[in-house]
Amino acid sequence: MEIIETKIEGLLIIKPQVFNDERGYFFESFNEDKFKDLGLASAFVQDNESKSQMNVLRGLHFQKPPFAQGKLVRVIKGSVLDVAVDLRPDSPTYGQWEAVELTEENKLMYWIPPGFAHGFVTLEDDTIFSYKCTNVYNKESEGSIQWNDADLCIDWKIENPILSEKDLVSPGFDGFVSPF
Repeated sequence: MEIIETKIEGLLIIKPQVFNDERGYFFESFNEDKFKDLGLASAFVQDNESKSQMNVLRGLHFQKPPFAQGKLVRVIKGSVLDVAVDLRPDSPTYGQWEAVELTEENKLMYWIPPGFAHGFVTLEDDTIFSYKCTNVYNKESEGSIQWNDADLCIDWKIENPILSEKDLVSPGFDGFVSPF
């Protein structure tokens, strides 16, 4: 397993060791001991999975304390552009974002610690997205930021995403007060 650091402290791309042969492939998508050795939180308490058509954008979402979540995300089928925004007010990269393309071919994973907003846009039909969370979902603790906020200037690489009603009315980053 290889850890690739991003420009934002704590936000990591994880490249697993994949074993391919004529039968297919095998890799460990999670190993508690290896994650502990790497200094990564590994107390996952909830797994989520979604299936989406091409150009579906989900995000930017977060959970406020005490239900803040770290997420280990990956694509099982298809591909996404995955985005994390630093919402930690004391961070030198507060308000900055990082994106990575996660695909069924590259098998990369993205570790998003608590204190980040998260979203992704699907790049293929029938994309299956999976994530492990360090805390359970709590409706009263959910928050969101407008996906196309002018202050964040996220390049989603698409123009007209398919959005939920909730994501259409998310507040902007201007005036946002971080709960972290």
